[in-house]
Amino acid sequence: MAYDNPRDFVGYGQNSPDPKWPGDARVAVNFVINYEEGSEPNYLDGDGKSEAALTEATGVPNPPGSRDLAAESMFEYGSRVGVWRALRQFQERELPVTFFGCAMALERNLDIAEAIRAGGYDVCSHGWRWIEHFHLSEEEERDHIRRAIASIERTTGERPLGWYCRHGPSENTRRLVVEEGGFLYDSDAYNDELPYWVDVGGHQQLVVPYTMVNNDSKFSRGWFSTSDDFFTHVRDAFDMLYEEGATHPKMMSVGLHTRLIGHPARAMGLRRVLDHMMQFKDVWICRRIDIARHWHENHPPKAGM
Repeated sequence: MAYDNPRDFVGYGQNSPDPKWPGDARVAVNFVINYEEGSEPNYLDGDGKSEAALTEATGVPNPPGSRDLAAESMFEYGSRVGVWRALRQFQERELPVTFFGCAMALERNLDIAEAIRAGGYDVCSHGWRWIEHFHLSEEEERDHIRRAIASIERTTGERPLGWYCRHGPSENTRRLVVEEGGFLYDSDAYNDELPYWVDVGGHQQLVVPYTMVNNDSKFSRGWFSTSDDFFTHVRDAFDMLYEEGATHPKMMSVGLHTRLIGHPARAMGLRRVLDHMMQFKDVWICRRIDIARHWHENHPPKAGM
């Protein structure tokens, strides 16, 4: 019996294209600072609860209908302290970084928006708020996309050209992103190590896959305990991709959260990762928009896709 399943289990397979990264780089590396603090579900914003995800919070959360002041404070650490420590690692090395920015979070800390503008960092929209889009109706999601674009353009001076939902999109997200018309790519996928094109209602949409693997979220889930855990894991991923890149160059994403990697002991792991990668000349550490533009210019969709 045949089943109509649109999922692609093949991808590039054994015949991945040569991405032709600038400088003949073996691997393109994009670091992402997820900036979410102030946009998460919160009792004071009418959500009926205070979010505790990806924090140090353990045990039983506060019951619905009450504030969780500890969780709120842990989020505030990210915007008050952690983001600056994480960003300094890139500033001191004159390295680019991408912000997955939630619009409301940037509105509530305009110093970060100005740092993004001054540093020439790119913002991939992480939504109007740090919420799960698959719980929104189609019209609600359309409204959130519009509000996020207008807000980020207002705070940073440029509209976002990329899109990424919290954790996962709804079944409508990619179609709505294409419908809006101004996004060069989305990152709502985890299924490859190279960008690829998908057909969305006759439009060819670029997907630049993200990662939950090379991601500091493992600290909050108990999979990483020390900066050495983070460093070893990310270093090993990079070293394998670099070795493979002699014949099959790929891209690598590294996900960071200010309320996690921004703590002193964990930031040491990020420091060691950056210093390790910078020892290699044929590596392209870049913004996410740079990868998207490179793919548009050098690997456009083929006619008849």
